Amino acid sequence: MRGKEKIAVAVRKDDDSIVTSCNPVNSLLNKWPLLKLPIIRGFVSLLESLVIGIQALSFSANQATEEGEEIKPGEMFLTLLFSLALAGGLFIVLPALSIDLFHRFTSNTILLNFLEGIVRIVIFFIYIFSISRLSDIQRVFQYHGAEHKVIYAHEAGVEMNVENVKPYSTLHPRCGTSFLLLVMVISVFVFSFLGKQELLARIGSRFLLVPLIAGISYEFLKLSARYPQHPFWRVVILPGLCLQKMTTREPDEKQIEVAITALKNVI
Repeated sequence: MRGKEKIAVAVRKDDDSIVTSCNPVNSLLNKWPLLKLPIIRGFVSLLESLVIGIQALSFSANQATEEGEEIKPGEMFLTLLFSLALAGGLFIVLPALSIDLFHRFTSNTILLNFLEGIVRIVIFFIYIFSISRLSDIQRVFQYHGAEHKVIYAHEAGVEMNVENVKPYSTLHPRCGTSFLLLVMVISVFVFSFLGKQELLARIGSRFLLVPLIAGISYEFLKLSARYPQHPFWRVVILPGLCLQKMTTREPDEKQIEVAITALKNVI
């Protein structure tokens, strides 16, 4: 859980105890006002979320290791490197390669780039669906659902206990899943107007434009959170909420308790 001033991680150990790690937020946005400009702040927030996620995973993994053993920074770095390479291959290189297949049916550059974006979205859905079938990932998605329930309960101002939290939805409009879907959709429109490019230039431009697309997506997510009842933003939010039916699961009481512990450490 991340608040304005603190970041807290809560983990349930094998002995059923809950251990926490709580640290101050040291955001670059607070140190460099220029980074708070629209678009720029979105990419900075994405990078910071990535770092926070890695730190949380490292803390969690170390709670599951034998005493005296810890996940080394080098091992975590290699895992991250592999993950980024896999993401780049699946969501940038593979869709870019697909354009050569569509050349058989059309030579319209805008249409070809648009079809590349559709392929990217299809791969994204197949990826989410595939990992959602894994038992370990399903447990992660249960914790994801617990996180959303606890945030809803906090925003409603109810007393923070398991019984009060349980009735709330596992779907939340300000979810990272919704952000990722926005990135995919907005990239379709941005890349559609880049013109004709050779394969290497096409792949390179997709990588270089990730900060811009992430920044635009962040602004869309902030506006949708500010005006959740506006008809336009309700339409924008809806696909992300539908996708969360795949990336969240109904948590059990112990998982809700862990989420509550993390939130209490933040507030």
